[in-house]
Amino acid sequence: MAGLCCMVKTELGQNPKVSLKNSASFFVAGSWFGSRGFTKAILILVYKRITLWAETLMNEYNCIFNPYKKQKFMPTTNHISTKWLGEMAFESNNPSGLTLQIDAGSENGGSDDGLRPKALMLSSLAGCSGLDVASLIKKMKLEVDAFTIETIANLTDEHPKYYDAVVIEYHFHGNNLNQDKLQRAVDLSVEKYCGVMEMFRKFANLEIKTFYHNSN
Repeated sequence: MAGLCCMVKTELGQNPKVSLKNSASFFVAGSWFGSRGFTKAILILVYKRITLWAETLMNEYNCIFNPYKKQKFMPTTNHISTKWLGEMAFESNNPSGLTLQIDAGSENGGSDDGLRPKALMLSSLAGCSGLDVASLIKKMKLEVDAFTIETIANLTDEHPKYYDAVVIEYHFHGNNLNQDKLQRAVDLSVEKYCGVMEMFRKFANLEIKTFYHNSN
């Protein structure tokens, strides 16, 4: 009985979650069934203690070796404001802090004082991939004198008109072009890094071409 009381005291002292009611239940069970009952009650308390210790250890392990398991990350959101300037002209801001003006052509009631929305999509495609390739050129320490991207897109005839096929041409100029590494840079952008390229894949067939122009 002294051993059981000691065990109950230890459980209550080190683990406040163990209720007095549960401990008392084990004590009563031990008194009813005699010495075997006491032994069984003690073993149950020991088992509970070991289980609690194991759970605590696993929680600490997850916190150390898997710190992101229960964290939720908020997605990145771009918020663009586009203001009407009158007639067919608009001004749109950008996360960079700069603005650009959009306008329709004279044939569509505009004044030709701004950029065309659909063509801006092609500029975004070339710009996104170009940033990837330029970064990789620097990282690979490649020698390139000039680099241009040509995007040739086919616009559908029926409304809503959209680009259903786009050819993207990468043109590299230089005296010492490493064609294998430059092609690797293009492939990484097209297949892995360029998010705008991935968006275009949802609605258009893409054809990638690479050209090398020796300056000599």
